[in-house]
Amino acid sequence: MVGQIPDSTPEAALAFFQRRYEALQVEVDLLAQRIRNGALGPEEARKAVANQQASVLNANAVGDLAGLAAQLDELAPLIEAAAAKRREEKAKVIEESRARKEAMVGQAEKLAQGNNWRGGVVEFRDLLEEWKKLPRLDRATDDDLWHRFSAARTTYTRRRKAHFAAVSETHESAKAVKEQILAEAEELAESTDWGPTAAAFRGLMDRWRAAGSAARTVDDELWARFRAIQDGFFNRRSEVFSAQDKEFQANLDAKTALLDEAEKSILPVTEIPAARAAYREFIAKFNEIGKVPREQVRAVDARVRALEAAIDEADRREWARTDPQTRATAQGTVSLFSDKLDRLKADLAKAEKAGDAKRAKNIEGQIKSLQALLDQATNTLDDLTR
Repeated sequence: MVGQIPDSTPEAALAFFQRRYEALQVEVDLLAQRIRNGALGPEEARKAVANQQASVLNANAVGDLAGLAAQLDELAPLIEAAAAKRREEKAKVIEESRARKEAMVGQAEKLAQGNNWRGGVVEFRDLLEEWKKLPRLDRATDDDLWHRFSAARTTYTRRRKAHFAAVSETHESAKAVKEQILAEAEELAESTDWGPTAAAFRGLMDRWRAAGSAARTVDDELWARFRAIQDGFFNRRSEVFSAQDKEFQANLDAKTALLDEAEKSILPVTEIPAARAAYREFIAKFNEIGKVPREQVRAVDARVRALEAAIDEADRREWARTDPQTRATAQGTVSLFSDKLDRLKADLAKAEKAGDAKRAKNIEGQIKSLQALLDQATNTLDDLTR
């Protein structure tokens, strides 16, 4: 007995209950197709099969209901296979997640001990975003890895803050030093004491380099101010030196022309009083002319000293020539050498007469040496008597 339909023919009633079976068969076929295609998860598939079996077993329909139930029973192995596969896939995902989280913790701990203060922030942010997307592990493992990751991020954040605090302190210190240097530079800016002030600016530059860096924008602004002050001083100095160079070159030309004229008129020294008078006139004019270029000072002074030295040497020779004592000494030296030479010549004659060749040869050598000394003394005496 499956049911009854009042006011219907047996054929029509049977057809109605057969259509009910056919509808059940369509539902079973569709469910089987969805399970085989993986459209349903294992748990969902189990519930669907159980519900469908209840519908089949309790159906008021005409057809092979036992066959439909058997079809549903055949789906159980497929569901279990899908469940096993899903468990494997889930285990694989969990293992990959664990491995990735361990790698991320290692990366975070390495970042925490490094000094990548700008890029590290970005890396930690990216790691955190990735961490949120990964599946959770078992609670104990996931909590332990998260604690290590969070601790590394906290360590990095604290070290980064300490670093930038130290940098800020260094920047402020450098700023204060450079502002002091700027104040000193401004005091020097209008100085015309070129040498000492240039040395002072070099000292300020050394202190500037040693001061370190302030914050970039501040440092650039301070440097621009310092450079402008320094350039202003050295540009003014260059202008003054350029004008001086022209003046000094004109002085050099004038002194050179004066030296040429003095050397031509005084040298060689023949009349000492006239030479000295000419030199005095020359040196008076020479001293009236201003400075020459620094690299030419030695050469010009050397020519002046040489001119004066030539006059002094001529004066010394003249004094030696006219000094009676010097002439007497020279005359005595000539007489002494002449007398001794005469005695040696007499001794040579005796040695030759006695046939003493060895002694004669020795005396000849003495005569030769003494003759050279006599000639030199005679020349000296001649110079003194001219």
